Amino acid sequence: MPKKGKQKNTKNKAKHTKLMQRKLNKERAEKEATKARLKAIVQKANETKGNIE
Repeated sequence: MPKKGKQKNTKNKAKHTKLMQRKLNKERAEKEATKARLKAIVQKANETKGNIE
């Protein structure tokens, strides 16, 4: 038989999910930014390497 009254702990679960998604999105964004920065560095290095030879 289900309990009567307010459901227990649903707000906390929703908040936790929201915070975890925010954290994961931040990590993904940082990873993408790092990849882009490294790609730009490699591209610039290849360009300067081509100019030297």
